[in-house]
Order: sequence, then C-alpha cells, then structure tokens
Amino acid sequence: MLKKLHPLLPLAAALLLAGCATALPPLPAPAETPRHFKEQHEHWTIAQPAEAQSRGTWWKAFGDPVLDNLVERAGENNTDIQQAAARLAQARSLVRSAQADRTPQVGVGAGASRGAGANTASGATPATLLEAGLNLSYEVDLWGRLARVRDAASLDAQSREALLQSTRLLVQAEVAQTYLALRATDTERLLVQDTVAAYADTLRLTQRRFEAGDVAELDVIRIQTELAATEAEVFALSRSRAEREHALAVLVGEPVAGFALAPVDGVRPLPRIPAGVPATVLTRRPDVAAAQADLLAAQARVGVAQAAWFPSVSLTAAAGYASPDVGDLFKWSARAWGIGALLSVPLFDGGRREAGVQGAQAQFDAAAASYRGQVLNALREVEDQLAALRLLQEQSQAQGRAVSAAQRASAISETRYRNGLVSQLELLDARRNELLNRRQAQRVAAAQQLATVQLIRALGGGWETAAS
Repeated sequence: MLKKLHPLLPLAAALLLAGCATALPPLPAPAETPRHFKEQHEHWTIAQPAEAQSRGTWWKAFGDPVLDNLVERAGENNTDIQQAAARLAQARSLVRSAQADRTPQVGVGAGASRGAGANTASGATPATLLEAGLNLSYEVDLWGRLARVRDAASLDAQSREALLQSTRLLVQAEVAQTYLALRATDTERLLVQDTVAAYADTLRLTQRRFEAGDVAELDVIRIQTELAATEAEVFALSRSRAEREHALAVLVGEPVAGFALAPVDGVRPLPRIPAGVPATVLTRRPDVAAAQADLLAAQARVGVAQAAWFPSVSLTAAAGYASPDVGDLFKWSARAWGIGALLSVPLFDGGRREAGVQGAQAQFDAAAASYRGQVLNALREVEDQLAALRLLQEQSQAQGRAVSAAQRASAISETRYRNGLVSQLELLDARRNELLNRRQAQRVAAAQQLATVQLIRALGGGWETAAS
C-alpha cells in the first residue's frame, strides 16, 4: 500500500506547501484622517463629496484669458505630460499581454526534416519527412496565478493613469505659478519705474535749485545716486521676468526664441478655494490614488510569488499532416494528431521560491509605508497652504496700513521739501520707505496668488470657488 502511495507523496507535499502560501497579506489600516483641518476657519466652506464636484478648469477662477491659453497649450505640448501618457499606454499594453496569457495560444506551422538511423522508419536509409499542422496550448490557471498577474498589471495601469493626472495637475500648477509670478514682476517693475520717474523729477528740481544757489552740489549727487540705484533695480526685475518667460515657454512645450508675453499691470482677483474635509481631499488627490493602486498591485504580486509553490498544468494539442512526399502531404491518410497534458511539481530549488515570496512581501511593505506617507503628506500640504493664506491675509492688511502711512509721509515730505522746510535727506528717506512698503505689499499679494495655486494643487484640483 505504501509503495502505491509513494509516487503521490511529492504531489501531496507540494499541494500542502501551496495551501500554506495562499493567504495574501492584509492591507494596512489607513492613516487616521481628522474630521477638520487644523487651519480650517469660518471662511473655508465644507466641500461636497468628490464625485459631486466638478474637476474642470480650475485655473479660470483667476479670470485671466492669457493664463487659460497657456494652460491649454501646456496640456497639448508639455513633454512631462507626454511622457506620463506614454507610460500609461505602455502599462495598458502589459495588461493586454497578461490577459492574453490566460487564453489558449493557437499557431500554425510547417517544417521539413531529413535523417536516418534507429529513430527513423527507414532505418539506415536517409528519408525526408514533411509536416504541416495546427498547434494549441493552454495553461490551466488552477491556483489563480495568471489572474493575479493580470490584476497586478491592471492596478499598475490604474497607478499610471493616476500619475498622468498628477503630472497634468502639477504642470497646470507650475504654469499658473510661473505666470502669476511673471505678472507680479510686471507690477513690481512698473512700480519701480514710477519711482524712477519721481526721482528724475526730483533731480531736475534739485539741479535748478543748485543752479540758483539754494542747495549744495552734494544734494544733486545724492539724488543722482538714488536714481541710478533704482534704475539698476528695474534691470534686475527685467532679468527675473525674462527667466520666468523662458520657463513658461518650456512648460508649454515651445521654443524660447518664439515665445513672448507682453507686460501687463493690474491686480488679479484672489479666488477662494473650499478646503473640504480631509477624507474628501484624499479622494481627489491623484498621487494618493496612484500610491493606493501601487499597494494593491504589490499585494497581488505577493499572491503571484506564493503561487510558485503550486503545481502547474499545461494542456497541448496538435493536428496536421506528415508525409515523406509533398504530393501526399495533405491526403487524408497522412493526417496526424496528438493531445497532451503536462503536470509540473516544484520540489527543490535552493530557496528560490521562498526568496521570491519574501521579496514580494518586502515590496508590499514598502508600498504600504509609501501609501501612508503619501496620505500624511497630502494632509500636511493642505494645512501648509491654509496656514499660509490665513497668515498672508493678516500680513496683507498690516502691510496695507504701512503703505498708506508711507504714502502720506512721502507726500508731506515732498511738499515741505519744495517749500524749503525740510532737507533733501528727509525727502529721500520718505521716498525709500514708501517704495519699500509698496514693493513689500506687492510681494505679499503675489505670495497670496501662489499659495492659492498651491492649495488647489494640494486639494487635487478642480474645486469650485466658494461664495464670498
């Protein structure tokens, strides 16, 4: 009895080991998400669930047709987006390849051979054998290995699709940030140019007073120094503007030489973006979705590695014709066919399969940590921008008061200087202080614009603006 069972022992042992390897690792508990953001105050509204929100053209909230056009051009020509789209197409082709492995493989073939010896029907006399037929093979997926390979490939494709959306959102945000920074530079440069004109007017007045003997030559030199220093700042701002314009050209996928934006001045409206509850934010972040798909794919690959312990069963079939004469090759009497089945049972491989399982498990653990880190980072980014907008709003109000005071002091000093009541140094100090505060106010306004774009990106894009 034992002798009869002995041939089945290896198969039974393999099945036992395979049964022990079927359990997939459980998904880790999701990162705890708070009910509200720490920086969420009364002027931030609660967002509706993700599926109810529009994921449209969020950049149009800034009300700038030039920005709208730039974002659309970037969507068509940006090289990063094109690369992400190509990776998605590649991942989808792997899904089709994995699905094809689960279907029967059919092929036709033809061949000719000539030989002699004990293995041929003609014995020592050389003979030719011609063959033509149809071949079919199919691997029976008893343990789900091929299905898990396909599932992992599908999840990889989902991850690539999410990464494409993440890349598109990143490029849109970079275009918006660079464009708004360029427009802020336009406004600041115009402000400095106005100051240059004011200094030039003061220089003309001082030169007339010097020629009349009312002031010393030192007063003229001071004004000339301030004028030249302020003119140098105009050139520095022009250089910064050129760099941002060149960056925009690359973002929209166009040569720098043929790309130009005319200077425009004016304050752009600051849209309000609803922050939403944290759990809703996570459903809108494409990078979080990509990390989740990577985690599920890693889990499926653990199953693929575990399935290496199972026996594999392959079915084959062939039908056709074989004849030593071409004229008789397709006669009914020359027909030939055969079917077969192959059972392969892994017994000993020096630990290769166990190493594969351990490697897949390690990849799963890394994907789990990456996913949790992505969730925590998403929440942090939203908190960062909410805090930035709140503090920038307070800073803007304080800076506005400083600008008003500096403008008043400058106007008073100008009047008193023209009447000869104060020295030139007092006027220059007032002018410098006014310019400093006005430029600082402009920079705060630009920082608010950029923080708004960053918040939109942190929220996953496509959010409706809240009512004021």
